[in-house]
Amino acid sequence: MSTVYPYPTLVGRIDVDVRRASIDGKAVQFSLISQRERVVALHQVGRDDWEEGTLELEVMLPNDELADGPWAAVTCVAVLTESTTNTRLVSRLERRRDDKHWCGEVRIRRSMHLARPVLHVSVVGTYGGIDGRIIGTSDEPWIIDLLAQTPVRQREIEILEEDFRDGPQEWLRPFKDAPWLVETAGEMPTVLLNKSFEGLSQLLNGARGPLEKATAGLVAAQIAGEVWTAMFHSALGDLDLDEDGSPQLPGGWREPVLRAMLPDVFPGLPIADALTEAHTRRSEGHGWAELQSRIQFAASRRAQVPKNLTTTVRAVSRSQEGTTR
Repeated sequence: MSTVYPYPTLVGRIDVDVRRASIDGKAVQFSLISQRERVVALHQVGRDDWEEGTLELEVMLPNDELADGPWAAVTCVAVLTESTTNTRLVSRLERRRDDKHWCGEVRIRRSMHLARPVLHVSVVGTYGGIDGRIIGTSDEPWIIDLLAQTPVRQREIEILEEDFRDGPQEWLRPFKDAPWLVETAGEMPTVLLNKSFEGLSQLLNGARGPLEKATAGLVAAQIAGEVWTAMFHSALGDLDLDEDGSPQLPGGWREPVLRAMLPDVFPGLPIADALTEAHTRRSEGHGWAELQSRIQFAASRRAQVPKNLTTTVRAVSRSQEGTTR
C-alpha cells in the first residue's frame, strides 16, 4: 500500500528476488522458491530440526531516480517480521559494482519464528538533515512459509468438525449450542463445525434434492459471511504502524482480506485511505458502530449470501407449488 510521508519518496518500483535459499549451509531445491508467488516454502526440506536458513536476495532499485533525487547516504535493508512472535530483524544489503543491484543475505533462525515471517525491502536515506528516512519500500513482500510443502501464497481456510458438547476440547463446551465457531487467533483462520448440533453435518455433507442443496448452500454462505467478518476484525486489529503512526497492511492472510473487503466498506477510497479511515474509527470509536453495517454488507457480498438466499427462496417456492398441485 502507499503511505504518505512528509518528505519526497521514490516513485519507481523496488523489485526483490530471492535467488537462492539454504538450510544449515545446504542448498534448498529451487522448486521451493516461487518467484511468481513470492513465497519460499521451507517445510519439506527433508528435516525438521534445522537451525538456520539463509536467503540470498537481489534487489533492483530505480537508480536514475535516486541519482537525480534530493536524498543522501542512501542504503538498502531487508526487514524480516512475524507478528505472531513479534520478531523484527533488519539486514543491510550491499550495492554491486554495476551500481544496478543491491544484494545480501537474510538469516532465519528457526527458534525465532513460528510459521510465516514476511520479508520487505526498504530504501533508507537522509533528507532535510534527518537520517534514517524511509524513502521507498518493496511493492509486494515475500512470505517465508515454515509450514508449507509448496510455495503457495494463499492457503485454504481449514474446516474442522468437533463435538462441542462431549468432545475432548473442553474450551468448546460452553458453546455447545452454537452450530459453528470461527477461530482467527492462529496462523490461518479455522471454522469449527459442531458435530453435536443436530443435522448440521449431514446437511452440509450429504444434501440431496434441490431444496436440501439450496438450504445447505445458504448455511454455507452464512458461515462464510461470519468468517469474512471475523477475519476482517482480526486483520484490522493486527495492523502495524509506521514511524508517523500510519497503519500498514499486515502480513499473511490478513493482507488479502483487507484488500478484498475495504473497497466495499469504503467505496471509492484508495486502499491506503480506506485502511487509515477504518483504523481511525476503530481506535478512536467515532463512527465505529455505524461502520458495522458496511462490514456486514461487505462480508455478505464476499460470501454470496444474497445469491444463495435467492436460490433457497426459489427452491422453497417450487417445493410448495409441487405440494399444492
